[in-house]
Amino acid sequence: MTYAVKEIYLTLQGEGNHTGRAAVFMRFAGCNLWSGLERDRKKAICQFCDTDFIGIDGPGGGKFKTADALADAVASRWPQGGGGKPYVICTGGEPLLQLDAPLIDAFHARGFEVGIETNGTLEAPGSIDWICVSPKAAAPLVQTRGNELKLVFPQKEIEAHPSRFEQLSFEHFYLQPLDVIGDPAQTAAHVASAAAYCLAHPLWRLSTQTHKMNGLP
Repeated sequence: MTYAVKEIYLTLQGEGNHTGRAAVFMRFAGCNLWSGLERDRKKAICQFCDTDFIGIDGPGGGKFKTADALADAVASRWPQGGGGKPYVICTGGEPLLQLDAPLIDAFHARGFEVGIETNGTLEAPGSIDWICVSPKAAAPLVQTRGNELKLVFPQKEIEAHPSRFEQLSFEHFYLQPLDVIGDPAQTAAHVASAAAYCLAHPLWRLSTQTHKMNGLP
């Protein structure tokens, strides 16, 4: 299998349970809920994505013909001698369109813990170490168990109300306020409403995008 990768870079995780942890982000190209083109956004299943996942032109991006070649590229970004468990986060777009058992095995062979950020429309391989699912209201939810459910909030459709997900088999539940690019007042209103919901429903925790606040990729 040839893997199409938008970018590979070392940063600090900015969201959810692993906030502040060093990680190599490996972003696959492509998604099954939006083409990535602005002209298609209004008719897409997911209309609020803030990520560029088109093409293979990002830092470290390209086409990798083997799992070992891609795993080597990821491993080359991890600082040597710095301590800590090497951690790779497979994201997108939708990473489960490409992430497979041979690549997971190749990461594990290089000592990496493997995390994934997925929209939950495809079943994740059981060998992934950390599964974070971010459901989208109009999309089917296939992956109903994992470590972390991170719900962008609010979403207009009733299918994305937090109560829909509370009985699923996840260890952690996060509400992430919808970031409205170019409208800080609306973003602040979403933070306030998400915080209020967490206060009234303590199963949920607030997850803010700290990498944006701190100027990190």
